[in-house]
Parts: sequence; C-alpha cells; structure tokens
Amino acid sequence: MDVASWQARVGQRVVVRRRLADGRLGDVLGELTEVDTHLHVRTRTGAVTVPLTSVVAGKVVPPRPVRRGPAHRVTSITDLQAVMSLHWRPEISERHGGWLLRASGGFTGRANSVLPLGDPRDGDVEAGLAQVVAWYAGHGLPPKASIAGRADGGVPGGVGPAGPLRAACEAAGWRIVPGGSALVMTALTAELRAPATGGSGAPAGLTLDVADTPDEQWLAAYRYRGQPLSPHALPLLRSAPSQAFFSLRDDGATVAVARGSLGGGWAGLTAVEVAAGYRRRGLARALLGAVAQWAYPGGATSTYLQVGDTNEAAVALYTAAGFAVHHRYDYWQAPLPPP
Repeated sequence: MDVASWQARVGQRVVVRRRLADGRLGDVLGELTEVDTHLHVRTRTGAVTVPLTSVVAGKVVPPRPVRRGPAHRVTSITDLQAVMSLHWRPEISERHGGWLLRASGGFTGRANSVLPLGDPRDGDVEAGLAQVVAWYAGHGLPPKASIAGRADGGVPGGVGPAGPLRAACEAAGWRIVPGGSALVMTALTAELRAPATGGSGAPAGLTLDVADTPDEQWLAAYRYRGQPLSPHALPLLRSAPSQAFFSLRDDGATVAVARGSLGGGWAGLTAVEVAAGYRRRGLARALLGAVAQWAYPGGATSTYLQVGDTNEAAVALYTAAGFAVHHRYDYWQAPLPPP
C-alpha cells in the first residue's frame, strides 16, 4: 500500500503488520493519526510509529465491540458515530479535544454541528460549549450539537460523551431542533445482498449504473429532506474514504438513486431517492442490495443508514430488509440572540 493509500485511511482504526528488526512479524492495532515516512498509530497503550519500509500489510478494521456479538449490534454508540463521521466529512473541521466541530455552509446537520466523540479540551464542558458558540459564529452558522442517545429517546447516561454535552446544552438554554432527529439502523451486509431482482441487480425493465462520481441526473434526483442541493452537497457526497453512486434507469432516464460509502470498516447507505411514479416497485430494496454487493468485497461486514425518526414508511422498508435500530440522535441548537 502506497503513502497516498495510507493517507486516505487517516482517522480510521487499522491493523498494520510490520517486520521487526529480528525478522519476526508483529501487528499494531489502533487509530491511524498521521502518515509521513512512518505510520503513526494511537493504540490502547500509547502512540506507536511504524516505518513505511517495514510494513508488510495492513487494512481498516471496525471499532472494538463493547461486548460479544455481531459487530452491527455491539459497536458502541460513540464508536458508530465516529465511523459515520468518516462517511460525511465537512469542508471545514476542527478538534476541540474529543469534540469534532464541523462546517459545510449549513448543508445537512451532520456536516454543521459539533460531534462529541470524547471529552472536550481540558475536560471543561461549559467552557467548551462557549468555544463552540464562538467557532460557529465565526463561520456564519448557528451553533448546533449532534447528540446521540438510546433509541427510546431517554437521557443518554452511560453512552459516553454525549451525556455531559446534552446536560450543558440544556442548562444553557439550547433546544432540540424540530424535525431534525434521526434513527441509526444497522444490519449485516451479507444479508442485504440478495434483493428480489434479476441477475443484473435491477428490477425487470430497468438498468443499474454504478459510478465513482454522481452525474447530472443523479444530482437532479437527490433531494435532501425535499430540499434542492446546495453548492456544498457535492464535496460532502464525495468525502468518504470510498464511495459509489447507484442509478436505476428506465430507457436512459434516472428513476432512483443511492449512495454507498466505505469507511471505518463499515458500509454506509445514504441518499436513497425513488421517483414518484416508480415507488412501491422494489426499487429502493434493489438499490440497497446493489450497495451491499459493492461494499461487501471491501471488507464491510456491517452496514448503517440514517433515517428521519418520523419517516415510518422508510423505517418499515429498512426493517423488512433486515435493519434494526441501533440508536438515535437529535440536533440541539443555541437560542437565537435577541433582535
């Protein structure tokens, strides 16, 4: 694997097989934080540097499970949030200790909110929240936080850094953004690969195209929460370590689209859209299967998706396909200043 390939894996959990000075082989497991002439890996016991010349092999691996069981069920909420952040990376980001501040011109909450993946700098949540407010003001955006918790909406005690941030937001008068909450659903990738379609992966009478970048028809079909695309959409759509864009076409016209992504050892499914006249014909399920077929050889044994918590039709579709709810998240926003 060359330097550029390793650099594309920065921020992900990797296992690196290296040749030691005595000729034996040894493995290093942890987060890849930097690449130069060495791989810099943050392991559970400390930082390790591995000369590129000693690397024999390596790959991205999923987060460490919190208990025994299939990864799509036993990955922690915080770890899965970290994985998902790799699949939708903003144009501007900055770390404040374990908090990830993100800005992309306001397009999607995922790219324009602070994400708590650890403790804030110096462990001071209130001071960190004040810096969040200042940072977003400097980027012309309302201060917003993405706070994950249990699927039942309970206070996220015991789910890591989200709990203290939620408490600080509530104390500061922040409120949940109406209509912005989402469920995160997960499934085994292997069980998603066999939709009821023909050998081409497309329903009868349609064709399936897969591309590295979205074409004009794909972009025209994608509507985030029913909104037209902003200029900030394309960089986000292409921001994962790897992604592919799926189009179902009827006589050349695009009638359904989806985006598949790879990062952190997981597959992601986003941007599923089906034209009004083609719904209830299995097109969304066919796209889901096509994304799984693409992702599985890349080592992603688990797949996640995010869906609005009030979108009952989509939740039912994904549940029938094999997904189950893993957790939820809400966006909290600072109160508007007085006029």
